[in-house]
Amino acid sequence: MIGQLKDNKIQLKRIFIESTLPDALQPLKVLANNIWWSWNKEAIALFEYIDKEQYIALRYNPVALLEQLSPKRAEELVNDKDFLQRLQGVVREFEAYIAVSPEAGSPKIAYFSMEYGLHISLRLYSGGLGVLAGDYLKEASDDNSNMIAVGLLYRYGYFEQAISLHGDQINNFPPQKFTKLPIQPVRDEQGEWVKISVGLKGRMVYAKVWELKVGRISLYLLDTDIDENEWHDRSLTHQLYGGDNEHRLRQEILLGIGGIRALRALGYDDADIYHCNEGHAAFLNLERLKNYIQHEGMSYEMALETVRSSSLFTTHTPVPAGHDYFHEDLLREYLYSYAAELGIEWSRFVALGKIDPHNHDELFSMSHLAIRLSQEVNGVSELHGAVSQKMFKVLYPGYHPEELHLGYVTNSVHYPTWIAKEWNDLYLETFGNGFLRDQSNKEYWRKIHNVPSEQIMGIRRKLKARLLDYVRETMQEDLTRRGENPRSIFELINAIKDNALVIGFARRFATYKRAHLLFTNLERLSSIVSNSDRPIIFLFAGKAHPADGGGQGLIKHIIDVSKRPEFRGKVIFLENYNMEMAKLLVQGVDIWLNTPTRPKEASGTSGMKAALNGVMNFSVLDGWWAEGYRPDAGWALPLERTYDNQDLQNELDAESIYNILEFDILPTYYEQDENGISEKWVSYIRQIIAEVAPDFTMKRMLDHYYERFYHKLAQRGRALRADNYAGARQVAKWKHTMEQRWDRIELAQADTFDSDNRALQVGEHFYADLKLYLNGVSAEDVGVEVVFFSRVDEEVLKLQFKEELELKEVKDGVATYHCELDPKLAGVYEYGFRAFPKSGQLAHRQDLPLVKWL
Repeated sequence: MIGQLKDNKIQLKRIFIESTLPDALQPLKVLANNIWWSWNKEAIALFEYIDKEQYIALRYNPVALLEQLSPKRAEELVNDKDFLQRLQGVVREFEAYIAVSPEAGSPKIAYFSMEYGLHISLRLYSGGLGVLAGDYLKEASDDNSNMIAVGLLYRYGYFEQAISLHGDQINNFPPQKFTKLPIQPVRDEQGEWVKISVGLKGRMVYAKVWELKVGRISLYLLDTDIDENEWHDRSLTHQLYGGDNEHRLRQEILLGIGGIRALRALGYDDADIYHCNEGHAAFLNLERLKNYIQHEGMSYEMALETVRSSSLFTTHTPVPAGHDYFHEDLLREYLYSYAAELGIEWSRFVALGKIDPHNHDELFSMSHLAIRLSQEVNGVSELHGAVSQKMFKVLYPGYHPEELHLGYVTNSVHYPTWIAKEWNDLYLETFGNGFLRDQSNKEYWRKIHNVPSEQIMGIRRKLKARLLDYVRETMQEDLTRRGENPRSIFELINAIKDNALVIGFARRFATYKRAHLLFTNLERLSSIVSNSDRPIIFLFAGKAHPADGGGQGLIKHIIDVSKRPEFRGKVIFLENYNMEMAKLLVQGVDIWLNTPTRPKEASGTSGMKAALNGVMNFSVLDGWWAEGYRPDAGWALPLERTYDNQDLQNELDAESIYNILEFDILPTYYEQDENGISEKWVSYIRQIIAEVAPDFTMKRMLDHYYERFYHKLAQRGRALRADNYAGARQVAKWKHTMEQRWDRIELAQADTFDSDNRALQVGEHFYADLKLYLNGVSAEDVGVEVVFFSRVDEEVLKLQFKEELELKEVKDGVATYHCELDPKLAGVYEYGFRAFPKSGQLAHRQDLPLVKWL
């Protein structure tokens, strides 16, 4: 008998009572199963209205909310005419949005990323890289791009952070319940769940394919936690960035090779562009190479041209530890057969990721692999693009870093996701109807100057009050859970002042981000925060990787400082940083603080989110802030280093922070009139909204990817694939000829300006006649140029001037190249001549990176 006592134990059976929505509420389920709702303010308000307390408790997850909706509440909603009317309005908007198809002929893009930060309820991300990818898909949907995306579906995702009583980070991995996520199995024509397989160390590992709808975009996610696999392989998609280096290799094989197989199984193997977001997915192009060789009968060289012409690699970090490397022995265990399938020797295979394929100790770089298999490469800010040129110059001997084809597109943020409703309402009312589809147009944003100061500060105060209420509630819960003294909790909560200047610092706690910088001189900091007439609060949040002891130590240090009497309620660490907390922070603080070690911040996006919401940035001139900083819209530490010793530089930067805070920021904020408004402070708010924010919306970023890379790739890729790949065949043949003959091209004779014995006068022409033996290569296929450098130091040369020589004649296999030019330079320079392959068939100079200095 069910429920009867037997041997002092209750015997129970499980029963699942499935909720069924009334017909009138069925559209809620449609909305909940497309993440579009998460950036539509009216859709969010609908789900909040159903049961706000439960909605928050369920991590803002509408799928879980509807599953637990009681019959009583459902009946109330059915009888709520206002709610049904609002629901119908959102549904009409959603249906109209989804009904729009991409423009005919627009390039089809396949986007690969290891993580996607779409919403707090989907633990598919760890930090900035994932949030950037999530924002990118949302904007691609809004912009109606012809895009699909590929990733992994994690059972546990990235860890959730808790803090112990003593300030130690605790890493929790609660499982995701896939039935409560907006994901659907992908089925074939027979109704069977689509599965793919990859070979891992001699065995087959299977993965199911799920679909997550991001507005108009389909994100396909691979899941190995299925019965067909052994436990070792089922755990492959358990954690994001979990496990050892071998586990990482297996995940990246699944993402890249398995991802391409999934697209092929779904009939999506005809993309014009394959965009690899960071090196984790770089194996995707190995699988594409194999497909062209095995299914199209191509040679390796021809397949290589076809793959490269449709590939873009985005690198995200200037920190070497941020790039993945694998030992050749480990790589051999998993991918040795791939060399044979590609028809090449193992040494040539590993050369794709090495500088010297014969150096057994050199690690295989996923970033080098991605670059060698991609026509186009970009960094994620202007400064990071330049840093990346220096980082990867080793791949292009004979070229100066700034000559390399590596470009940049500065990261940005998805406006609808990160804007506060109060600002969004004001912007729409003030800027006009065309604003959302033309977000980079500053003429719209500059209308903020017409908004009264009282209205601007009213929004700012409302958002700050919302944030501080959240801080008090969160600290009350967290400290109680940790077992803190109730009196201490009470004192902390009451020490948080509503009228304080609030400064936020929230990001991944990697040591190079220098979260400790503010606490370099605690005595100085104490004197700043102890002024009761100018209260100030520092809010910290962020996670350190479970293996990063240094980052975890920084968190503990901040928590220890926050417990000191002089910093109680003035330095606060908020645990378990996530996207919803991030929204409250970037919308509610007064200043966003960022202090990375220059130039290790590739871009950063949290400060951009703050700028959208009228929050000033106070940051090192690194990453995006090197482009965004204006002295009338924020504050900055200088880009240049003063000391080579990092400890000394840290001390100097800390003192600069204290001085700017004490003598500039605090006086500006607290110079308030009788209404509590600082007009100078409001002018900063207006300027960061009008002049900074529009440059860093995701709409601008997506536009730049099309302008700088997508259109170019689509055009060249289609040209090489036309007429049964005739273009690819021709380019491969031409490159092969050049590679075979290049080494024996020689300088036969040189007649140049005598720089050894006299100076070139300003205005006097520099001349040169060079005769080259071409070893059977057409003279039109060889370019010759003169290059002038200035020497910065023993190691560094700076490119100053270059000009190509004119081909004058060809006689008996010897070509004569001539120049007569005015360098328009004065001073001491170093110059040289170099030959390079030259053809309209090349995408850029490094498309065939052969250089011969003469």
